[in-house]
Amino acid sequence: MADLRWSLAEYKNMTKPIRIALVLLTCTAIVGLLAAGSEKETAIVVQALTGPAVSENRNVGGGGYQFVLTNGVARVPVVVIGGTPYQMGWHLGRLLQPEIQQFIPAAVAGFKQKLNVSDAELDRVWATTAAFTDLRFAQELIGLADGSGLPIRTLQHAHCLPLLAPYSCSSVAVWGKASADGHLYQTRDLDWSLEVGAHKFPVLVVYLPLAGHPHVLPTFAGMIGANCGMNTAGVALSEMGDSPAREMPYFLRAPHFTAWFRTVLYDASSLSDALGIFKGQPMTKRYHFVFGDGRSEKRAVKIRAHSPEAPSDRVHIWNDNDPTDEFAPNVLQDVVYNDEGRGAFPILRRDYGKFDGEKMKNLACSIPIRGGNVMDVVFDATALRLWVSYAGVDKEAYERPFVFLDLTKLDGDRDGRPDLEEWAQGAGNAGIPAFLDASR
Repeated sequence: MADLRWSLAEYKNMTKPIRIALVLLTCTAIVGLLAAGSEKETAIVVQALTGPAVSENRNVGGGGYQFVLTNGVARVPVVVIGGTPYQMGWHLGRLLQPEIQQFIPAAVAGFKQKLNVSDAELDRVWATTAAFTDLRFAQELIGLADGSGLPIRTLQHAHCLPLLAPYSCSSVAVWGKASADGHLYQTRDLDWSLEVGAHKFPVLVVYLPLAGHPHVLPTFAGMIGANCGMNTAGVALSEMGDSPAREMPYFLRAPHFTAWFRTVLYDASSLSDALGIFKGQPMTKRYHFVFGDGRSEKRAVKIRAHSPEAPSDRVHIWNDNDPTDEFAPNVLQDVVYNDEGRGAFPILRRDYGKFDGEKMKNLACSIPIRGGNVMDVVFDATALRLWVSYAGVDKEAYERPFVFLDLTKLDGDRDGRPDLEEWAQGAGNAGIPAFLDASR
């Protein structure tokens, strides 16, 4: 484990913006990020910030820190940021500046070539979908541009590209009698193009907003949309794309699901809240979703939302053991799933009542679309833990080890008080957020 220590004299001789950056980075979460019970220890490597600031004399407020989880060959950065949406975007951009600058422009260029779209066309796509998108998302994106040094236009193009491309995934949720401990576990397999190279820039982003629920996104450097996620109210979200390429171009007068997933993670305190937000969104194309609630209502639902269909057949919401489920009679109590027929049900029936984190990881690794398995995630939405695997240089996600993160053990300033207890207290001494201010 690296040791970053600075003498008081060295610290005082630094300019104020650089001192702030070092406070954010040296207050790393070394304490408590160890798995409970039978989990193996999670290795942590301290990361240093590189690259010049966008504005050397600007203190934007908020704060953040970064560390790396490792498990064998797996190595996944974690960034914890707090503040307003703009502030969180800025600190995310600063902490991942090299990775964002390397990944985002190349990904945008590759997609433009593959989809045969111009900058002007992407400008129109963004202008259309942005009109329907949560303002907090746009504010964070501006902060991300300022912090990373990338043009806002490039980041806007990156975040509207998922509206234009087809892809597919899978998800399973088990709880109650189906799990070993009654917890709600939910998987998300992201099956996408490995050619994009997103898996080379993995990151878990933990948001500690001044308003709204803290939440975590398994994502990629520079991508603030939620392809899945979990908040501290125990709401977990997964998505599966169903739209074939032949239906392109897709409807754009709506927010992409990755944007309104962030709205759900900010605002939903229960499954009912999440469903209410979902029902208020204009629809873009064909999706399945799994929404879980591990703490309040302790249940999950599967949603099929196919915008091209007639209104009477556009949205279906299925509970567990539902005889009207599209997979009936292959349904079970306290289980919902969508695997597109890749073998989840026999495993669910075999291991019913025994599912824990380990068995859910095995299940997720049994049902990906091989040849494009970019990321696999298991959320424990009751205990606020998650396991994540990303594809590597020569192996897909289902072939690689998972890293483990317990949100309740994050402690950026090592004061013995978890970040989730301190996040709402605002700024402490010298404007440092409470979760990074050990003096409080």
